Amino acid sequence: MKITAIKTYRLKEFSNVLWVHVETDAGIVGLGETFYGAGAVEAHIHETLSERLLGKDPLHIEALHKEMVSLPMAQSSTGAEYRAASAIDIALWDIFGKVCNQPVHQMLGGLCWEKIRIYNTCAGYRYVRTNNIKPVSNWNIGASEGPYEDLDGFMNRPAQLAENLLESGITAMKIWPFDPAAAETRGQYITSPQMKKAIKPFEEIRKAVGDEIDIMVEFHSQWNLPTAKNIAKELEQFNPTWYEDPIRMNSPQALAEFAASTSVWTCASETLGSRWPYKDMLDRDATHVVMVDLCWTGGLTEGRKIASLAETWHRPFAPHDCIGPVGFVAAIHMSFSQPNTLIQESVRAFYRGWYTELVTAVPKIENGFVYPMEGPGLGVELLPTFFKRSDLSVRKTSL
Repeated sequence: MKITAIKTYRLKEFSNVLWVHVETDAGIVGLGETFYGAGAVEAHIHETLSERLLGKDPLHIEALHKEMVSLPMAQSSTGAEYRAASAIDIALWDIFGKVCNQPVHQMLGGLCWEKIRIYNTCAGYRYVRTNNIKPVSNWNIGASEGPYEDLDGFMNRPAQLAENLLESGITAMKIWPFDPAAAETRGQYITSPQMKKAIKPFEEIRKAVGDEIDIMVEFHSQWNLPTAKNIAKELEQFNPTWYEDPIRMNSPQALAEFAASTSVWTCASETLGSRWPYKDMLDRDATHVVMVDLCWTGGLTEGRKIASLAETWHRPFAPHDCIGPVGFVAAIHMSFSQPNTLIQESVRAFYRGWYTELVTAVPKIENGFVYPMEGPGLGVELLPTFFKRSDLSVRKTSL
């Protein structure tokens, strides 16, 4: 079997998401996905990677992965080159599963869990329906499209949102109320009024539901170290589960100083790239929870190595998801195949919303747990209606 063509798909409405089909002479097609800078990723796939992949055996996944990430411009990053490799790699694992008539989680070693707890990242329906992904400015607060406008919820109705999540069986949530303050001060300082405003959702959630729900805090790498430490200290009274990306994820020493300053876990993070930056963080005791986005950090091939690395340091593994439906499915396959999986990120405004517009299946999520995908490969395909959309653009490179 050999790779005969690579197709990429972009939709104007979801302009940062890129889907990939890897076609073979056996008629088996693998599906992959990545997110952000779709145009640059697409160009790298067709202008650089295609000549290295076409004609090769798609089941030589390790060798092809090494080929893709060993280029001089693709070194342990989450840049366009790594995102391109990630999308192709996910598609190759989809092919592998289809050839063997087994789900991807079986190809990764089989189930370690019957079900996995989820947390709800409180984004809204339009959180990624924009070309310009920037904190705060693309939040679309007040633009309601349905019952799961959770970003508006955590900013304006946090107690009600927490109660609603618990009613549906979801016992963990992630919020980022400090982002508006960071946008105003460029993360250099936080005023007392800003601190009080950002802390208010935590106060209201704890008053309404007590400790029945876990709260993860996302900082989006927007703060300098002294300010991040001050915020962490103020939040400890609310017993958050973890602090995610409190500073830029480019200094193990600085993150280690932050982690040592608080009793709350530090989470790092989908922005780190391949396993080598994770090792640097783990060597410094800079992170307690290892998070990875398979669409950015090298696909399933690199993702399972990062999970194993985390286990070596006795750290839990928690895959990221705030992107597209195929990446979400790939993360769930990874979660079920790893013994140190702690929890799976999810966005109900996505899997109950726009994901269903694009793909044939979404994972079963009930009472706060996700269940394994069924069927060969990833167990998901792009819907026939996807290919009839007026905003679709397609690019193909073939033998």
